[in-house]
Amino acid sequence: MTWRFFEKILLLAFLLPAFSAQAWQPRLKADSVLERLDPPPVIGKHRPYVIGPGETLMEIARRAGVGFLALTRANPGLDPWGPPAGLEIELPYSAILPHGTGPGITINLAELRLYYIWSEDDISRVRIYPIGIGQEGLETPEGTFYLANRATNPSWTVPASIRQQNPEMPGVVPPGPDNPLGGYWLGLSEHNIGIHGTNRPYGVGRRVSHGCIRLYPEDIHNLAELSQTGSAVSIIYQPFKLGLSGDALYLEAHPDYLERIDAPLSLLEQQALALGWTQPLDTNKLQAVIQKADGIPHPISQALNSAKTPLR
Repeated sequence: MTWRFFEKILLLAFLLPAFSAQAWQPRLKADSVLERLDPPPVIGKHRPYVIGPGETLMEIARRAGVGFLALTRANPGLDPWGPPAGLEIELPYSAILPHGTGPGITINLAELRLYYIWSEDDISRVRIYPIGIGQEGLETPEGTFYLANRATNPSWTVPASIRQQNPEMPGVVPPGPDNPLGGYWLGLSEHNIGIHGTNRPYGVGRRVSHGCIRLYPEDIHNLAELSQTGSAVSIIYQPFKLGLSGDALYLEAHPDYLERIDAPLSLLEQQALALGWTQPLDTNKLQAVIQKADGIPHPISQALNSAKTPLR
C-alpha cells in the first residue's frame, strides 16, 4: 500500500465523523415550541456542516432538508457545484416567524418557506419546510385561502398550456415516479393550485413551478399527516422580517425579487414600532443585513436597559 492510500484514509477519517454526525441532525421541520406568535420570535439554530468529498450544495440541501437557494445565500461565494471538501458551512436552520403568522399554514414566497403552526396539549408548535414556488411569469398567487381538498397518490391532469408546449404529453399522468405531484396533493380553495410533493426534489428551494407549492417527498407526507382540510392558508411576500430573541431585535433579509420595497429602512422602522420596539435602530447594521440578504437572522439592536452602550 502506498502512502497516498493511507493519506486518503486519514483524510476520510478526518471528514466523516463530522459529516456523518451533522448530516443526520434534526431537520428544519423539527418541532419548535412557540412561547409567542406576536411579536415574531427567532426560532431554530443554524448548524455547522463539513462538506464531504465530491458533494455539491444541491446534494447537501436535499440531504439536510433545506432549500437550495437558502443554502447558497447562507454561504455566499461558494461554487455550488464544486465546493471544497473539508470546508465547514452553515445549514440555515434558523428563521424569524413572519409577521402576522397564525395557526395553520403560512407561505412566505420571499424566503421560499412554509410554516405550519398547530396546538398540541395547549402548546403552540411550528414546523418549517423549504418549498419550490412559481417561476417568473407563473408566480404563486398571494392571498388568504384554505385547504379545500386532499389526495394521496394523486393523478395529474396536465394543464392545456403545458400540453401546448409539449404535445406529446398525455392528458393525465397516473401515480408513480413520473408524476410531478408526488405522493400527496393538498388543494387550495382558489386558483387551481395546491401544495404537493414532487418527483424532482432538487427543485425545492427554487422558483421553478407553474404556480403550485412543492415540498420534499418526506415533508409533504409529514405536512399531510399534520394538517386538516379547512386549515387556513396565507400566502405572503415578506423579504424583510423583524423578530425578537431575548432582549435583542433581529433582522432576516432575503432578496426582494419582485422589487416592491422602495424604502426598506423606513419600512423596518415602522415595523419595529409596530412590534413595540422603541429603542434606536442601528441603520448601518440594517443596511448591511439588507445588502447581504443571506436569509440569516442578524441582531441589529439591543434594549438599552441591557446594553452597556447604545447601539447607534
